[in-house]
Amino acid sequence: MTNVLMVAAENDALPVVTISGREINGKVGGIGDVIRDVPRALAARGCHVVVVTPAYGAFANSPGCTLRTQVDVIFSGTTERVDLCEVPGREEVDNVRHFVLDHPQFATCGAGRIYCDDPPQRPFATDATKFALFCTAVAECVVGNSFGDLDVIHLHDWHAAFLLILRRYRPAYRKLKAVRCVYTIHNLSVQGVRPFAGDDSSLKSWFPGLRYDAKRLRDPRWPDCINPAAVAIRLADAVHTVSPSYAEEILQPSAVARCGFYGGEGLETELRAAQRQDRLLGILNGCEYPPPAQVGEPEWVDLLTLMRGSILRWAGNDTHLASAHFLAHLRLAALKNKRPAILVTGVGRITAQKLGLLRQPVRDGRSALENILDMLGDKGIFLLLGSGDPDYEQFITATAARYTNLIFLNGYSDPLAHTLYAHGDLFLMPSSFEPCGISQMLAMRAGQPCLVHAVGGLKDTVEDGVTGFSFSGDSLTEQAELLVDTFKRALTMYRKRPAQWRSMRQQASTMRFNWDITAADYLHRLYERPGG
Repeated sequence: MTNVLMVAAENDALPVVTISGREINGKVGGIGDVIRDVPRALAARGCHVVVVTPAYGAFANSPGCTLRTQVDVIFSGTTERVDLCEVPGREEVDNVRHFVLDHPQFATCGAGRIYCDDPPQRPFATDATKFALFCTAVAECVVGNSFGDLDVIHLHDWHAAFLLILRRYRPAYRKLKAVRCVYTIHNLSVQGVRPFAGDDSSLKSWFPGLRYDAKRLRDPRWPDCINPAAVAIRLADAVHTVSPSYAEEILQPSAVARCGFYGGEGLETELRAAQRQDRLLGILNGCEYPPPAQVGEPEWVDLLTLMRGSILRWAGNDTHLASAHFLAHLRLAALKNKRPAILVTGVGRITAQKLGLLRQPVRDGRSALENILDMLGDKGIFLLLGSGDPDYEQFITATAARYTNLIFLNGYSDPLAHTLYAHGDLFLMPSSFEPCGISQMLAMRAGQPCLVHAVGGLKDTVEDGVTGFSFSGDSLTEQAELLVDTFKRALTMYRKRPAQWRSMRQQASTMRFNWDITAADYLHRLYERPGG
């Protein structure tokens, strides 16, 4: 039996906790989905998996939570006591255990907040300190055998990378060198860069007296800074990306990568070195496939009720009525109980990565989104669910004010998201880059063809003309124009070739990206030592 410790910032398997009327879960993005699903798949293949995340001032209060031990760690020149608690997962799975580490530092931005928003002059300051302490506590638990004997420590994104610094340079944690450490890149565009010194949130502040090789830790662009993502790529025994195509894309220099939206993000030298050393692997994430009865076929009136209820709930949580909520309520109130002729859907974070191409001007000087809405006309509706970057939220809100066929659901709810997947006719996901993506898999699972930018995991999961539509392009303008042209192509098929559309829906619904295959690759390609 392979014993695996997963160290991550998110875990959607943790129970939902209610704090001050708010429901808190362990997920913000795709990491939470992976950490929820892949341990189950590994356990089915005979592994014992332990998952540990910070408690964020919330999950140590979960029903059934048990204090297992307390560890004293030396951090920022003082001794900090951290509680290790075991939390029952939302589903009981044999050979999978969930732990949280509890300390006031992990709730600096408020109970249940996983990530903090720091000012531009001190990016990642709060989170870097939080995760540096978290990794120190994890290291202490490992050497104290709190998680039992381990064969593999699996680190997820830059938040867990500090463990590799301690493994390499702090003598008290030399025991970690005997355990294989692998690192997964979920999104290379976020790297957690902080100064070596001169700030409360810096390597010298966290680990005073630590003797290290600065060349192994520094950012290649800012030599006075440490880059946790670069550290992990240099020091991990294996580096893994969440799709094969993304593993190829990040080898390209950002300056020459298509439009500069993806590529090595400044770390292409490190990534190419990992590739030459056979340490860089691309393994596609998976998706859960419940029996069809669990997915369901909701009625249009049920979707209307769910959308209206969600908007009212989100509006009620704010002291001021947001324009996005007001407009959505207005548009939903005007909708009749008869389903529109075509429903275009979108679910995801409202960011430049996800929506940059929709905002990009095309031939007529207007945005790609405006062109798409014009083509959709008054017989179709684009339902967009998500939240994120205020600037992009405002762009969507302003567009929704001018176009009655755009309804911006500015928030998130799992039931609403899954109802949109099941109810939509065409799922729009024109990400500028996409390490893997889960939304397109969920939409396809429900029989909804996807329109995607052929990058990363989108390229690996959606086949143009078979399970959906894809486009490419060598400049921002060309990509946006091809997005509009591809939408026109999809709309034409939907309206004029219904038999072909039904065939595409069927093909999409039968595609399978099983976690079992991913788990097998983890075991035989990522976790197995060379020559083992």
